[in-house]
Amino acid sequence: MWRLGMNHAKRTNDSSKTPPDAHGLQLIAWEGNERAVFERQFRLVVLFALAVFLVYLLQLWYLQVVKGSYYRNRSENNRIRTETIQSPRGIVFDRYGVPLVENRPAFHLMLVREDVKDPETLHNVLETLSVLSGKGLAELEAVLEANKSKRGFEPIRLIADIDRDTVAKVEARRLRLPGVYVEVVPRRGYKFSGTAAHLVGYLGEISEEELKKEAYRGYQPGEFVGKGGVEKSLETFLRGKSGWRQVEVDALGRHIRSLQENLPIPGRDVWLTIDLDLQRTAEECLEGKKGSIVAVDPNSGEILALASSPTFDQERFVRGMTPEEWKKLISDSSHPLLNRAVSSAYPPGSIYKPFVAVAALEQGVVDPTSVVFCPGYYLFAGRRYRCWKDTGHGSVDAHRAIVESCDVYFYTVGMKLGVDTIAAYAKMFGLGELSGIELPSERAGIIPTRDWKLKAVGIPWQKGETLSISIGQGFDQVTPLQAAMAYAALVNGGTLWTPKLVKRLEAADDGERDLVKAKVRRRLAVRKDTLEIVKKGLVGVVNEARGTAHGIALREVALAGKTGTAQVVKMGENVNRKVHQRALPEHLKDHAWFVGYGPAERPEIVVAVIVEHGGHGSSGAAPLAQKVLRRYLQKTYPELRGREGAQVQTVDEDRD
Repeated sequence: MWRLGMNHAKRTNDSSKTPPDAHGLQLIAWEGNERAVFERQFRLVVLFALAVFLVYLLQLWYLQVVKGSYYRNRSENNRIRTETIQSPRGIVFDRYGVPLVENRPAFHLMLVREDVKDPETLHNVLETLSVLSGKGLAELEAVLEANKSKRGFEPIRLIADIDRDTVAKVEARRLRLPGVYVEVVPRRGYKFSGTAAHLVGYLGEISEEELKKEAYRGYQPGEFVGKGGVEKSLETFLRGKSGWRQVEVDALGRHIRSLQENLPIPGRDVWLTIDLDLQRTAEECLEGKKGSIVAVDPNSGEILALASSPTFDQERFVRGMTPEEWKKLISDSSHPLLNRAVSSAYPPGSIYKPFVAVAALEQGVVDPTSVVFCPGYYLFAGRRYRCWKDTGHGSVDAHRAIVESCDVYFYTVGMKLGVDTIAAYAKMFGLGELSGIELPSERAGIIPTRDWKLKAVGIPWQKGETLSISIGQGFDQVTPLQAAMAYAALVNGGTLWTPKLVKRLEAADDGERDLVKAKVRRRLAVRKDTLEIVKKGLVGVVNEARGTAHGIALREVALAGKTGTAQVVKMGENVNRKVHQRALPEHLKDHAWFVGYGPAERPEIVVAVIVEHGGHGSSGAAPLAQKVLRRYLQKTYPELRGREGAQVQTVDEDRD
């Protein structure tokens, strides 16, 4: 009791010192401070939670909205893939429907990199494929490296055109080859590889430079495109349009089933104007030689044959070449890839003389009875310009000048005409101009004028140079195709055609045909009687005893034409031409020309022949033209079949 009282007294005394309400106020203040701290901490926690939530929300928005399509595609691609179906390329036929090319099935070994992400697994896959195919591991790795910029689901062509045995080996091991499959595509084949190679062309893998060009918009790396001939010039028609197919695949990238597809549209078939049989004859004539033969229908401008020698094997491009093989091919001194019919220009030599004769007759420099005396040379500025016949031709008129190819006659009329007038008539016939043929890399050649020389060489024209161009030498350069088309215009009455190489285009899916019409480049402003005078001279070249091509005359049908010899190196003033040629090495000998046609009365075909370093036109080119003419005319003249034709020996085989 006493303790209790003391405690009570103490509490009573303390309470007497502190007012009752002060204690309550202290308690309230403490509680208020605690609440404020708590509220601040709570707000921070809430703000932090909101920030974290907002970050997750933004990330979710980014994944679903910004990158949604990307991940949807990736998810879909894990199950469904879209593959390209290549369109079959159009077939190229000759004028009679003989196919010159074909489409064969080819098997390409493909890899989808996304299906084999593990580096070790990828290495094992490549090792297995190397063993199965015989390709080096380093080579396969190089292919992957070259395609590293491709997206993961884009197929990579590891090996092109594998054989059927390799296909079987790969298919038998598909479970151990994730991401690998065999693609079947149409592959170009050349039924007569090497025949008409420059004309038909070949395919090659599209280059990086080509992919940048507007003409190849929409093409993909690895596609094959035309690299020469009509394969290149008619690429748009031959290619067609690729299709696609959607397939379901498993985790290893193996096809489970096809879902849907859009079939490709095949390329259009192309019917050419050439006669395969005549083309083969032309190429046989050129075997072992360098040169070209062009045959044309003078009544339509249709190309009947276009041969260039040496030729090349198109199948080498289909099979593929090593860099060393390609380097060897393009460094070959005989230039087998060069289409000499359109891409090589030569001095025309004496085949140019008929056009100089046309100019002289049209300009009134001479008439049919005008005579020029040929002593075997033409004297100008104290120098003798020799005729091909050292002893001279005596007195010659226009007819005899063409028949015997008298240089002095054409020196004389050429000097009266002048270079610019000669050039105007030559160009009227299409010489020195692009012809417009449906082939790439055509060369225009050169028909010189005063202005041309001043711009090209930088010095004025010298009068003595007119002597050279009057007989087709000097700066004159024409292509075999130009020569054929010019003579066609000469013998058909004055119509210069655009060369026609394509007869029609035909759609493979619906059979729709588009006939290609013949195009007239120009009607020549030349009198008919002038053309008749020159044509009679051309008939005499073959059928008169003194004609420079009398050796190719046929008993069954009259041929006509003009020989030409184009100098490669210049002779000295007093050098005998025949002795000079025999002493020269092969690569310095003259080029041999002949342009002929038949029948002489109603021409159906014109044939131009150039044989590089073939010597004289009468012996080096005219006999080849006769073989081509005879082969073609057998259809009209059956008596020519199986016979070489009646040959008449000339007194001098080496005529100009």
